[in-house]
Amino acid sequence: MIDLYTWKTPNGRKISIMLEETGLPYTVHPVDIYADAQFAPAFLAISPNNKIPALVDHDTPDGPLSIFESGVILPYLADKSGQFLASSGVRRIRALEWLNWQTAGLGPMLGQLGFFYRAKEKTPAAIERYTKEALRLLGVMDGQLAKGPYLGGDDYSIADIACYPWVAAASTLMAEPLHFESKANIQAWLARVGERPAVKAGMLIPA
Repeated sequence: MIDLYTWKTPNGRKISIMLEETGLPYTVHPVDIYADAQFAPAFLAISPNNKIPALVDHDTPDGPLSIFESGVILPYLADKSGQFLASSGVRRIRALEWLNWQTAGLGPMLGQLGFFYRAKEKTPAAIERYTKEALRLLGVMDGQLAKGPYLGGDDYSIADIACYPWVAAASTLMAEPLHFESKANIQAWLARVGERPAVKAGMLIPA
């Protein structure tokens, strides 16, 4: 059994989608970040950086294993289940490239833009900076998706799972400044990934 510690954010939904996709049994433990639940000592013992998501896998040869950082959790669950990440070779590398692209670039930039774009007190320089970089990254993504149906190529993978919650949120909350109407490949990808039953279920966790 896996204990998932998560909240209603794109980073949290990456892992609930992955768990729904793999079929691995898990229990959800909501961590209300708006009530500072991420600073509770019991949670810090699992995630010392006081960020969600995190999990504890109780079914390992060495006993319970706690893991934090979505960029580590996704490959771990892929290897554990044997799904959504090739065991070796080019397909594995391509998926891991785009996973790291998301965790290092797309997620942080969309997160910063979302904060400044929706803030009551506007900071034009910050909005301009993060809008420009978000547009660049989405252009990179749209160009990659022109080559194939998924970010790593022909196969749906943890790279798509990592990117989907962030892009889906941005396409709703920041559609105007990010010009999603001009990104046909991303739009098709959003529809393709978003129609998967496990994605639909994972996006609703925690309820």
